[in-house]
Amino acid sequence: MHHSRSDALTHFDADGQAHMVDVSAKAETHRVARASGNIRMQPETLALIESGTAKKGDVLGVARVAAIQGAKRTADLIPLCHPLPLTRVVVEFDIDRPASRVVCTAQVETFGRTGVEMEALGAVQIGLLTVYDMCKAVDRGMVIDGVRVLEKRGGKSGDWSSPSGDWSSPADDVAAT
Repeated sequence: MHHSRSDALTHFDADGQAHMVDVSAKAETHRVARASGNIRMQPETLALIESGTAKKGDVLGVARVAAIQGAKRTADLIPLCHPLPLTRVVVEFDIDRPASRVVCTAQVETFGRTGVEMEALGAVQIGLLTVYDMCKAVDRGMVIDGVRVLEKRGGKSGDWSSPSGDWSSPADDVAAT
């Protein structure tokens, strides 16, 4: 199947070989990406997290720092990602008692030539993996789910939002799915 330039996979050259995309001709702009995901667990595990009495300590505090570190280290983990000077990383965790889950939302920003969607996704995944790591002794059946980009702003392709809703409160939107 032949692809037009707009729908071709950009991380492959004409011979199908993987390469890092050349972004040198792109304009530097303010780039923002928001991503979200959740981890479902037993109600008793959620209660431990909320009370701060998990054996390993403040689960969400540690997970927040891990998520920020995840955003900063994305280029070390994803082979063709550009290392980016991030200007802001905000990570929020929301407790969703009815669904017995924790929702993680990350917003990542930079001023540069390429977007920060991968860094936002990396932050969410690492934050949720840290929750799993800190609680696995009491609940090995936790499930990480629904990780996705909510929106991106900036760059040549412009702004994009997930068609599923208003992102003024991403944790509420994730809880509704």
